[in-house]
Amino acid sequence: MLKLDEIKRPIEKELDDFEGKFKSSMKSSVPLLDRITHYIVKRKGKQIRPMFVFFSASLCGGITEATYRAATFVELIHTATLVHDDVVDNSYERRGFFSVNALWKNKVAVLVGDYLLATGMLLALNNDDFNLLKIISDTMKEMSEGELLQMEKARRLDISEDIYYEVIRQKTATLIASCCACGAASAGADAATVAKMRLFGEKTGMAFQIKDDLFDFGTDDVGKPLGIDIKEKKITLPLIYTLNKVSTKEKHHIINLVKNHNEDSSKVAEVIHFVRNNGGLAYAEMQMLRFQDEAFEILNTFPENEARTGLERLVRFTTERKK
Repeated sequence: MLKLDEIKRPIEKELDDFEGKFKSSMKSSVPLLDRITHYIVKRKGKQIRPMFVFFSASLCGGITEATYRAATFVELIHTATLVHDDVVDNSYERRGFFSVNALWKNKVAVLVGDYLLATGMLLALNNDDFNLLKIISDTMKEMSEGELLQMEKARRLDISEDIYYEVIRQKTATLIASCCACGAASAGADAATVAKMRLFGEKTGMAFQIKDDLFDFGTDDVGKPLGIDIKEKKITLPLIYTLNKVSTKEKHHIINLVKNHNEDSSKVAEVIHFVRNNGGLAYAEMQMLRFQDEAFEILNTFPENEARTGLERLVRFTTERKK
């Protein structure tokens, strides 16, 4: 499997410079806020989203100062949504660390998320990056709509595959789409190229989310505890497919387990076993690879170079990763 350190090598210096700019962007005159943002930076993730920004910029004309602002803006928005999501989900842990709301309570966490959102917007406005602001604002709107759509549909626990795709397109794929679009825009690409890169990112984001869904039903080495989505009553693609191919009686039984017995580990195990034995994983993996192939079709319309290779390897990483 591809290692992230190998994939990022062509843009390693840019990512190191970005880290410094990202940290500086969150500085404030409020000691409490600085303590919290320092804590957030200390537990940073894999830098996948900034990598999409830098590789996309490199593919579409070259990395500029605006590219660093685009990567910082995207990461600020991503971080803000994670902080807010932990409040919404009443979650006290993220990536093995206590969440912001676990340490500083919900009110502080919401205000920190708001601060990060405002910081990102001001970064774009103060540098006249109106194209970046438009892309990210559209993304924030879609992410909010996707979250609310999922909440609305989750009450019934019986959603269609089409609705599922719309939820993950808005909730997850749109952010990766904005990374690629912002990268292209920061390099001075024309509107058609920016739109093409946005669609490439969206296809990649769809594959990324389906991979996350598969983790919930996979083996114990994936880095994510099994059955988390089931316990949270989230209806994901492997389960949707399986429910649609079995008898009405079996379907109602499984929906009842998810709805009313999701805290019982033996019942959760029964749901996982049900999905595994009825082709749910194989179908979801097939759809994941379909989105990946569609992303590659778009990418292959660009000239072959180091940036295109970097994006191709990054897409493969999203579908081959272990966590």
